[in-house]
Amino acid sequence: MLARKGLLPDGFLLTRLAEEQNQPNRSRVRSQRARFITKTGSCNVAHKNIREQGRFLQDVFTTMVDLKWQHSFLIFTSAFLCSWMLFAMIWWLLAFAHGDLEPRDPNGEPGPIPCVTAIHSFTSAFLFSIEVQVTIGFGGRMVTEECPLAITVLIIQNILGLIINAVMLGCVFMKTAQANRRAETLIFSRNAVIASRNGRPTFMFRVGDLRKSMIISATIQLQVIRRTVTAEGEVIPVCQLDIQVENPLRSNGIFLVSPLIISHTMERGSPLYELSAQSLASEDLEIVVILEGVVETTGITMQARTSYTPEEILWGRRFVSIITEEDGRYCVDYSKFGNTVPIKMSSLSAKELDQTRGIQEGSSNTGQLQGWGLVRAGRGGFRRGGRTCDSSAPHPWYAQSETPKEEVEKKGQKKKVQLEVIGRQIEEDGLGEMSD
Repeated sequence: MLARKGLLPDGFLLTRLAEEQNQPNRSRVRSQRARFITKTGSCNVAHKNIREQGRFLQDVFTTMVDLKWQHSFLIFTSAFLCSWMLFAMIWWLLAFAHGDLEPRDPNGEPGPIPCVTAIHSFTSAFLFSIEVQVTIGFGGRMVTEECPLAITVLIIQNILGLIINAVMLGCVFMKTAQANRRAETLIFSRNAVIASRNGRPTFMFRVGDLRKSMIISATIQLQVIRRTVTAEGEVIPVCQLDIQVENPLRSNGIFLVSPLIISHTMERGSPLYELSAQSLASEDLEIVVILEGVVETTGITMQARTSYTPEEILWGRRFVSIITEEDGRYCVDYSKFGNTVPIKMSSLSAKELDQTRGIQEGSSNTGQLQGWGLVRAGRGGFRRGGRTCDSSAPHPWYAQSETPKEEVEKKGQKKKVQLEVIGRQIEEDGLGEMSD
């Protein structure tokens, strides 16, 4: 539909078709997994066995706005027809009670003044009811001052007709100006990727706005929906966990002037911290993306949604660049919006990578501490007793196996002396001997 309107180039749709064909076979072989948010942003939740249906009638306006267009038109048409038929019956009864429907001799004496002129049958009463409510006013039929009850019915019908028109216009305006209409021109990449960024595994997806009018105060929110089991054995089928969007300002606000790549670093504390390339296919999770903001042209708050299942998350791939600078302005090529390229990346999870790096860093830190201790001990030992420290010693000079802890008693309490203090004293003693 967007391509027919000229909002999207044909290459964008061809790229989307190519992406669908290049999807892994696992997504086709496996049974389709249920998801809470569809790719179009609608909630895939069916509400059943609702016994308190009367709650929807307490908010009739919202209920009518949420209805489909065909149902809304059916309700409005039925409301007009029922009101016309109801008042047509009332006008016919007034004419019948007043004797306006009795046949009269056209050559005879004129009868009494009727309540409504030119009403001879139910059909004429129905036509008069339509003229009163929609204010057409052909002039053939009119209310006289003969019957005060007819004037009262005329006032009631006019008021009811205005109420029906106001409700209909309000519903039509709200349905056409709904926030999800603006979300139709906000697009998300069909697939999300996990690639290495700044040495850390990062979850990324792309979002773009097809309109030139901007979304004011746009914010991005990520949530992971997964099935969890508590320590007590309680099964929580829908557990929602927030994901922090990578932003130097530590906020979820974005400036959506051009397509952006939203990223989340899979670090300690992240719900994706233990996710690896092997466990990705078997994970039962769904990452929901919610974009909120204010429409610049209308000032209405809008929300666009999408989600990514494990089958739609590509490991070891990165989005290609689609922004170029031409003639002093930036150009966006939407035909490459969802294109990705493979990169070299470890299949280990962020937790496993941290454990591997922690062992290496721990061993290197131990060597640095031993070297520092040997140097300080060597200087102190050489200056004081003429002894040298063997650099191949397996333990530092302040290890418990070689040097016991020194304790100083003060006022009946034991005080522990830190190793830095001992080293400082040894160095001062050495410098004192040199000055001597």
